[in-house]
Amino acid sequence: MSESTVRVSDRKIEQTMKTRERDTGSEDADASARPRSERAPRGERRKRETRTKLLRAAMSLMAERGLEAVAINEITEAADVGFGTFYNHFSSKEEIYTCIVNWVFEAFADALERSLDTVSDSAEIISASIRHTMNRAKEDPLWGRFLVREGMSARSMRGGAGLAGRLNRDIAQGLKIGRFKTNDSFVTFISVGATVLGAIVAELDAMADEKDAKLTEALPERTATLVLTILGIDEAEAMKIATAPLQPIQYQAAEIADY
Repeated sequence: MSESTVRVSDRKIEQTMKTRERDTGSEDADASARPRSERAPRGERRKRETRTKLLRAAMSLMAERGLEAVAINEITEAADVGFGTFYNHFSSKEEIYTCIVNWVFEAFADALERSLDTVSDSAEIISASIRHTMNRAKEDPLWGRFLVREGMSARSMRGGAGLAGRLNRDIAQGLKIGRFKTNDSFVTFISVGATVLGAIVAELDAMADEKDAKLTEALPERTATLVLTILGIDEAEAMKIATAPLQPIQYQAAEIADY
C-alpha cells in the first residue's frame, strides 16, 4: 500500500471517528434533555413507575376521604400492585402522605416564592399566589382535590409550611406593615383560606357542566379581589391588583416519584 493511500485511509478513519463523536455528543445531549424517568435504566424505571402508581392512588383516595379513612391495602389495590410492594417504597401510610404533601404543597409554594421574589407589596403577593394556585388546581384536578382536602389541615401546616402556612405568614407581614387591616388575624386567615378553597371546589365542579362554567368565569381574579377586600384593601384597588397581568410562574412540575 502506498504512503498516499495510507494517508487517505487515515483521514477517512479520522473523519469517521469525529462523526461518531458528534453523534454520540448529540445523543448524550438528547438523553440529558429527556425526563429522568426516560433516561433511567429499565429496572429503575419500573421502580419509579410503581412508586408513581402508589403515590397517585394514595393521593386520589386521600383527596376523597382523608388520611385516616384510607387503608394501605386500598392503596395497593387502586395502584394494582401487591400489598407487600407498598413496603418496598414506604414504611407507613404517614410516610406516603408526607411525600404527597411535599409534592402538592411544598414544591409549588417554593416555585411561587421564587417567582414573586422581587414583589414587595403584600397585596400583590397574595393576589398572584391565589390566582396561580387556582390555575394550577384547574390544570390538575386531582392536585386541586387534594389541596382542598388537606390544604388547611394541621398536618400540612406544621412549621408554617405549605401553601396555607405561607399564606398565614404573608397575611401577618401585611398586617405588620399596615398594608392590611383586621381586628383578628387568625379568623381572617381562616376566612381567606376557606374562600380560596371554596372557589377551587366550585371551579372543579363547574368543569363537568357547561352551565356552571359560566358562573366561574374569571374566578381566580374575582376570588383574589374578594380576599383583598377581606384584608382591608379598597375594592377599586383590590380589583386593579387582582386583574393585573399575571407573570408566568417559574414552575417545573417535578415528577411525583421524586418525593
